[in-house]
Amino acid sequence: MLIIFESILPIFLLVILGVVLKRTPLIRSDFWGGLEQFGYYVLFPALLFQTLSTTDFSAMDSGGVGLVSLLAVGVMTGLVLALWPLLRRSGMGGPAYTSVFQTSTRWNGFMALAIAEKLTGQTGLAVIAVIMASIIVPLNLINVGVLVWFSGESRGLKSFIIRIITNPIIIGAALGVAVNLSGVSVYPPLMTTVDLVASASLGLGLITVGAGLKIADALKPQPSILLTAVLKLIVFPIVAVGLALAFGLSGEIVVMIALGAAVPTAMNGYVLAKQIGGDADLYAAAATVQTVVAFFTIPIVLYLVGQVAGG
Repeated sequence: MLIIFESILPIFLLVILGVVLKRTPLIRSDFWGGLEQFGYYVLFPALLFQTLSTTDFSAMDSGGVGLVSLLAVGVMTGLVLALWPLLRRSGMGGPAYTSVFQTSTRWNGFMALAIAEKLTGQTGLAVIAVIMASIIVPLNLINVGVLVWFSGESRGLKSFIIRIITNPIIIGAALGVAVNLSGVSVYPPLMTTVDLVASASLGLGLITVGAGLKIADALKPQPSILLTAVLKLIVFPIVAVGLALAFGLSGEIVVMIALGAAVPTAMNGYVLAKQIGGDADLYAAAATVQTVVAFFTIPIVLYLVGQVAGG
């Protein structure tokens, strides 16, 4: 348990560094908006492309990991959609619901990769990469679709397609998978450039997560925010691990699947909420609460899953 805690502590210290830097006069306030956009349009897509294009998927049961990950996303999607009638009757509007949906289904890839590397090295990175390859494109398709449908924006097919094909995260992930499966060799100087950008993305991404958090919202969270924390940090790992065990997976693979489900929501969904008419303030508040709570829940989840799965 202590080893797990010490492994994830540097990741959360980087998040705290972002919180501190955002609130000091050392850096101009307009810098953070640019860094947020840079992360969304450049850093994270580069990291996804670099990871997905170079991972050896044949070194593990990538089919089983991918199938379990997709099924877990499907179960969570169905569960959160089923909550919409209840939430609507409680007075929640469409834009607020999109943020509940996003923060209950999205996952922080920066944090998952950083923790996986600390815990198990290349094995963990490979499993997280397989999860990324399997769910990032469909998960973003689902989330963009929910945003377009419930936020009051245009529901036309043309608008939806444009949102999808211009999403930098989808583009980065899709290109990485395509290059990997095709066996095409990327021009070495170009790949070195991508590697350099990707190597900077984890640290800067985690600092950006911290800068985007709203600490005051963690002190008096709304019921809807607490709901997202339960769904993302507790229910999602239970669903993912249950499916992994049902499909006969074991050991470190199951622990890494649990990690992918147990990390808090991704901050890139906040940018998406602002762009497509979601409730960005609710998203930021939910991300803050989840990040704080995840500091305690992730070690517990990984420890318990390690005992059950033999990892």
